[in-house]
Amino acid sequence: TPIQEQAIPWLHEGRDVVGQAQTGSGKTLAFGIPLVEGCTRNEPGVQGLVLVPPRELAIQVASVLEAVADRRVVITLLYGGRPLGGEKRALQKGAQVIVGTPGRTLDHLRQGNLSLRSVRMLVLDEADEMLDLGFLPDVERIVAMTPDNRQTMLFSATMPGVIVNLARRYM
Repeated sequence: TPIQEQAIPWLHEGRDVVGQAQTGSGKTLAFGIPLVEGCTRNEPGVQGLVLVPPRELAIQVASVLEAVADRRVVITLLYGGRPLGGEKRALQKGAQVIVGTPGRTLDHLRQGNLSLRSVRMLVLDEADEMLDLGFLPDVERIVAMTPDNRQTMLFSATMPGVIVNLARRYM
Protein backbone atom coordinates (compact mmCIF):
# COMPACT_ATOMS: atom_id res chain seq x y z
CA THR A 1 0.00 0.00 0.00
CA PRO A 2 1.18 3.61 -0.35
CA ILE A 3 1.88 4.00 3.39
CA GLN A 4 3.96 0.83 3.37
CA GLU A 5 5.87 1.84 0.22
CA GLN A 6 6.75 5.20 1.75
CA ALA A 7 7.38 4.26 5.39
CA ILE A 8 9.17 0.91 5.30
CA PRO A 9 12.36 2.06 3.49
CA TRP A 10 12.77 5.00 5.87
CA LEU A 11 12.14 2.82 8.92
CA HIS A 12 14.69 0.26 7.71
CA GLU A 13 17.20 3.14 7.58
CA GLY A 14 16.48 3.85 11.26
CA ARG A 15 14.75 7.17 10.64
CA ASP A 16 11.89 8.55 12.67
CA VAL A 17 8.64 8.54 10.69
CA VAL A 18 5.29 10.29 10.91
CA GLY A 19 2.75 8.38 8.83
CA GLN A 20 -0.74 9.55 8.02
CA ALA A 21 -3.16 7.15 6.38
CA GLN A 22 -6.75 6.10 6.80
CA THR A 23 -7.77 3.18 8.97
CA GLY A 24 -7.47 -0.04 6.98
CA SER A 25 -4.67 1.28 4.76
CA GLY A 26 -1.94 -1.05 6.03
CA LYS A 27 -0.34 1.13 8.70
CA THR A 28 0.21 -1.82 11.05
CA LEU A 29 2.37 -3.65 8.52
CA ALA A 30 4.09 -0.36 7.60
CA PHE A 31 5.57 -0.15 11.10
CA GLY A 32 5.24 -3.82 12.06
CA ILE A 33 7.59 -5.32 9.48
CA PRO A 34 10.55 -3.02 10.31
CA LEU A 35 9.76 -3.33 14.03
CA VAL A 36 9.87 -7.12 14.05
CA GLU A 37 12.89 -7.24 11.73
CA GLY A 38 14.73 -4.82 14.01
CA CYS A 39 14.38 -7.02 17.10
CA THR A 40 16.60 -9.90 18.17
CA ARG A 41 15.26 -12.76 20.27
CA ASN A 42 18.51 -13.49 22.09
CA GLU A 43 18.96 -9.90 23.25
CA PRO A 44 17.61 -9.18 26.73
CA GLY A 45 15.02 -6.50 27.37
CA VAL A 46 12.12 -4.96 25.50
CA GLN A 47 13.36 -3.63 22.16
CA GLY A 48 10.08 -2.42 20.66
CA LEU A 49 7.08 -0.71 22.24
CA VAL A 50 3.78 -0.08 20.45
CA LEU A 51 1.24 2.11 22.26
CA VAL A 52 -2.34 1.97 20.99
CA PRO A 53 -5.49 3.53 22.47
CA PRO A 54 -8.28 0.95 22.83
CA ARG A 55 -7.77 -2.67 23.85
CA GLU A 56 -9.49 -3.91 20.68
CA LEU A 57 -6.84 -2.24 18.56
CA ALA A 58 -4.07 -3.55 20.84
CA ILE A 59 -5.33 -7.10 20.30
CA GLN A 60 -5.53 -6.55 16.54
CA VAL A 61 -2.04 -5.02 16.29
CA ALA A 62 -0.51 -7.80 18.41
CA SER A 63 -2.06 -10.50 16.20
CA VAL A 64 -0.65 -8.85 13.05
CA LEU A 65 2.81 -8.55 14.64
CA GLU A 66 2.70 -12.17 15.80
CA ALA A 67 1.94 -13.28 12.25
CA VAL A 68 4.85 -11.18 10.92
CA ALA A 69 7.19 -12.38 13.67
CA ASP A 70 6.36 -16.05 13.10
CA ARG A 71 7.92 -16.86 16.51
CA ARG A 72 11.22 -15.10 15.75
CA VAL A 73 10.51 -12.66 18.56
CA VAL A 74 8.18 -12.71 21.56
CA ILE A 75 5.32 -10.22 21.55
CA THR A 76 3.47 -9.49 24.80
CA LEU A 77 0.09 -7.79 24.93
CA LEU A 78 -0.83 -5.41 27.79
CA TYR A 79 -4.34 -4.02 28.19
CA GLY A 80 -6.85 -3.34 30.94
CA GLY A 81 -9.98 -5.22 31.84
CA ARG A 82 -8.21 -8.41 32.85
CA PRO A 83 -5.99 -9.46 35.78
CA LEU A 84 -2.40 -8.21 35.81
CA GLY A 85 -0.99 -11.60 36.87
CA GLY A 86 -0.88 -13.26 33.45
CA GLU A 87 0.72 -10.21 31.88
CA LYS A 88 3.25 -10.01 34.71
CA ARG A 89 4.24 -13.66 34.16
CA ALA A 90 4.57 -13.06 30.41
CA LEU A 91 6.82 -10.06 31.07
CA GLN A 92 8.98 -12.10 33.46
CA LYS A 93 9.52 -14.73 30.75
CA GLY A 94 10.84 -11.99 28.49
CA ALA A 95 9.51 -10.19 25.45
CA GLN A 96 11.17 -8.28 22.66
CA VAL A 97 8.03 -6.35 21.67
CA ILE A 98 5.28 -4.94 23.88
CA VAL A 99 1.92 -3.90 22.44
CA GLY A 100 -0.08 -2.07 25.06
CA THR A 101 -2.61 0.52 25.97
CA PRO A 102 -1.08 3.51 27.78
CA GLY A 103 -2.89 2.95 31.08
CA ARG A 104 -1.99 -0.73 31.44
CA THR A 105 1.58 -0.17 30.26
CA LEU A 106 1.96 2.52 32.90
CA ASP A 107 0.53 0.15 35.55
CA HIS A 108 3.28 -2.39 34.79
CA LEU A 109 5.96 0.31 34.80
CA ARG A 110 4.79 1.60 38.20
CA GLN A 111 4.79 -1.93 39.64
CA GLY A 112 8.28 -2.65 38.34
CA ASN A 113 7.12 -5.45 36.03
CA LEU A 114 8.38 -3.67 32.92
CA SER A 115 11.52 -1.74 32.01
CA LEU A 116 11.83 0.36 28.86
CA ARG A 117 15.58 1.01 29.14
CA SER A 118 16.33 -1.25 26.14
CA VAL A 119 13.65 0.16 23.81
CA ARG A 120 15.11 0.95 20.40
CA MET A 121 11.82 1.46 18.56
CA LEU A 122 8.71 3.26 19.82
CA VAL A 123 5.43 3.32 17.90
CA LEU A 124 2.51 5.59 18.75
CA ASP A 125 -0.31 4.07 16.70
CA GLU A 126 -3.59 5.95 16.14
CA ALA A 127 -2.02 8.91 17.91
CA ASP A 128 -5.02 11.11 17.11
CA GLU A 129 -7.33 8.70 18.96
CA MET A 130 -4.97 8.53 21.94
CA LEU A 131 -5.16 12.29 22.28
CA ASP A 132 -8.94 12.34 21.85
CA LEU A 133 -9.27 9.73 24.59
CA GLY A 134 -7.11 11.77 26.98
CA PHE A 135 -4.07 9.47 27.03
CA LEU A 136 -1.50 12.23 26.37
CA PRO A 137 -0.27 12.52 30.01
CA ASP A 138 0.20 8.74 30.23
CA VAL A 139 1.91 8.62 26.83
CA GLU A 140 4.31 11.38 27.89
CA ARG A 141 5.19 9.52 31.11
CA ILE A 142 5.87 6.33 29.17
CA VAL A 143 7.93 8.03 26.45
CA ALA A 144 10.04 9.72 29.15
CA MET A 145 11.06 6.22 30.35
CA THR A 146 12.48 5.24 26.95
CA PRO A 147 16.00 6.08 25.73
CA ASP A 148 16.40 9.38 23.89
CA ASN A 149 18.21 7.68 21.00
CA ARG A 150 15.27 5.41 20.12
CA GLN A 151 13.61 5.37 16.71
CA THR A 152 10.13 6.88 16.93
CA MET A 153 7.21 6.09 14.65
CA LEU A 154 3.98 8.03 14.88
CA PHE A 155 1.03 6.80 12.84
CA SER A 156 -2.33 8.49 12.69
CA ALA A 157 -5.41 8.79 10.50
CA THR A 158 -5.48 12.58 10.98
CA MET A 159 -2.77 15.13 11.78
CA PRO A 160 -4.21 17.82 14.02
CA GLY A 161 -1.81 20.44 15.37
CA VAL A 162 -1.44 18.61 18.67
CA ILE A 163 -0.09 15.56 16.82
CA VAL A 164 2.38 17.71 14.90
CA ASN A 165 3.58 19.24 18.20
CA LEU A 166 3.90 15.76 19.71
CA ALA A 167 6.02 14.69 16.74
CA ARG A 168 8.27 17.72 17.09
CA ARG A 169 8.77 16.96 20.77
CA TYR A 170 9.67 13.27 20.42
CA MET A 171 11.25 13.00 17.00
